[in-house]
Amino acid sequence: MLKDITIGQFFPGDTAVHRLDPRVKIVLTIAFIVLLFLAEGPISYVLIVAFLAIIIGISRISPKLVVRGLKPILFIVAFTALLNLFYTPGDYIWQWGFLHISKQGIRLAVFMVIRLMLLIIATSMLTYTTSPIQLTDGLERLLSPLKKLHAPVHELSMMMSIALRFIPTLIEETEKIISAQKARGADFESGSLVQRAKAMIPILVPLFISAFRRADELATAMECRLYRGDVGRTRMKQLKIERVDICAILICAVLFAAVLVLRQFGL
Repeated sequence: MLKDITIGQFFPGDTAVHRLDPRVKIVLTIAFIVLLFLAEGPISYVLIVAFLAIIIGISRISPKLVVRGLKPILFIVAFTALLNLFYTPGDYIWQWGFLHISKQGIRLAVFMVIRLMLLIIATSMLTYTTSPIQLTDGLERLLSPLKKLHAPVHELSMMMSIALRFIPTLIEETEKIISAQKARGADFESGSLVQRAKAMIPILVPLFISAFRRADELATAMECRLYRGDVGRTRMKQLKIERVDICAILICAVLFAAVLVLRQFGL
């Protein structure tokens, strides 16, 4: 299961999606999430799925990798679908006690599953095609107006990008600890729920120690490189809006308008 968690990983490439300005990718990802909640009908979702499939194809990210990234959230998706299926009022087609299934519940459950899966895929594509440094620069530039309110924009952006970058590292560290504990005879699969929870303590303790050690090493490395936050800091690569960014914005604007029009007709 841990190997299926792919969020935070970056896959280098030279595709049009990789070359997009990080600010544009962040804004378009947020717009895409909003679009998912505006879509109501099957035609709208077909357009959105087709658009996302084209993005995956252009970025040359393996579809198997994208699908694998959905496995950790299958329980949440299934739980959400069941809640919408059994507790949505409407034209009932089955009822037993406080449980019931309606036509509206089936429709809402299906759309909710699709919506959650597309949301995870879209946000994962952002980290797949954007390096942590680019994410930091993009977030900092987008949040730069908050500097007038004396908000620590650079520090917040740096912390968010470091947190994303360390997700794969901590997952790898957790796998090593689990393998070491199993080699010593630890059993994480049998017993009651309480026993399984207690069995996780030998994993959590060294994981926390390792995380704090890595954080201390990272802080030392940043100090050795004279890192002083945003004060006097320059960038080797300046962010510029290119033609590919304008094309991406226009395509997403067309998709947004199409979904809004289809929403008026319930499609």
